[in-house]
Amino acid sequence: MPYAGFAVFGAFWGVWGASVPAIRDQAGLTDGQLGTALLFIAAGALPAMPLAGRAVDRWGHRVTAITLTALGIAGIAVAVTAHDLPALCAGLAVLGASSGAADVAINAAAGAVERATGRPVITRAHGVFSLAVVAASLVTGLLNAAGLPVVVPYALVMLAAGAVSAAVVTGRRTQTETAARHGHARALTDAARKDLARPQPDPARTSTEHSTRPGLRAQLPLLLVAGGLGALGFAVENAHQSWSAVYLADAVHAGPALIGAGPAVFALAVALTRFAIGALQNRRALHAWIVLTGGAVISAAGTSLLALTTYLPLALLGLALAAVGTAVLFPTVLGLATANVPTAARGTATSVVSTLAYVGYLAGPVYVGYWAQAAGLPGAMLAVASLAAALALLAWPALRAVVPSSVRHRTAEAETTGGPRT
Repeated sequence: MPYAGFAVFGAFWGVWGASVPAIRDQAGLTDGQLGTALLFIAAGALPAMPLAGRAVDRWGHRVTAITLTALGIAGIAVAVTAHDLPALCAGLAVLGASSGAADVAINAAAGAVERATGRPVITRAHGVFSLAVVAASLVTGLLNAAGLPVVVPYALVMLAAGAVSAAVVTGRRTQTETAARHGHARALTDAARKDLARPQPDPARTSTEHSTRPGLRAQLPLLLVAGGLGALGFAVENAHQSWSAVYLADAVHAGPALIGAGPAVFALAVALTRFAIGALQNRRALHAWIVLTGGAVISAAGTSLLALTTYLPLALLGLALAAVGTAVLFPTVLGLATANVPTAARGTATSVVSTLAYVGYLAGPVYVGYWAQAAGLPGAMLAVASLAAALALLAWPALRAVVPSSVRHRTAEAETTGGPRT
């Protein structure tokens, strides 16, 4: 079931990426105004994410059903009401809140299943997300070329979200009834049994568990550096994912049926790269800083190629190279940052890195919008390439300053299985 949730989430963002040009034209916005509007996704998502985490802890996977449904409704609302800048900003704030909450919920669900089964669910789920982005981007491009209203692909996502939400609720109820009928000892895995057997925390134990906090404070410089590097990587990634369709339409002059190829090619390259990382987990390790620097250099080169060409095949090649480079960035820094964190504090450590990195993810499209207004879309892509180049230059000295030497040489592939969002 986590795969279905990630598929809906990816389908939504594939539809969004391919329909940005139509939404922009419908609202009558300049590139700078579009960049401003995209900032409201961040404004909605950042406060919603911690609230969603608490909701998942309290109500479980029902939150997944609620948030996916809310995301589908928000997409339809944006497509129907976005006829000027204020309406689009308001709609994107709601969309961002729904997306941030859904992101937390589906990742929590994937993590729970991975813990219960011992299988690499998170890696595969993020791969499913990227493949869903590919399919939805291409389908949206075809629907736009056919002259259908911009709301149509969002309505299809809403139907899929409703079906998955119903399956989540029904499946959860069925599992509960089965467990009650056959006994928890048979229904749960060994890991889950141990969790149930573990006594509930009391105040005395809680005070002992708080002793992990000094250790986490000692790791804070590394967590902050990793979050900052992750923010640069995510800014590059989402800049391409959100603007590639606009770039192909305006700078490359691709037709309506082809502009969806931009986010599709990018997402496909990310998916293949991350699946390859999973396949290499048990093979020879590479230094993490080499992975970071190499990925950033490849991303900068691909983005520069995109900025310097108006030939569609070369533009798509540039997007693919940028995707291959960015796909390895966040998994690398997350694994490196949490390698020496005590198990009791790993969730908190992960949230520190992820939240900082997610700021970059949300800021990337806004950054492109302002640069496009000042220097045109090719100039904006060169500005994105400069972010990747900065990451390549900063990775080694920044990590050398804060990473313990025993951890510095661990491979990203061995330490991580994916990233947040998708």
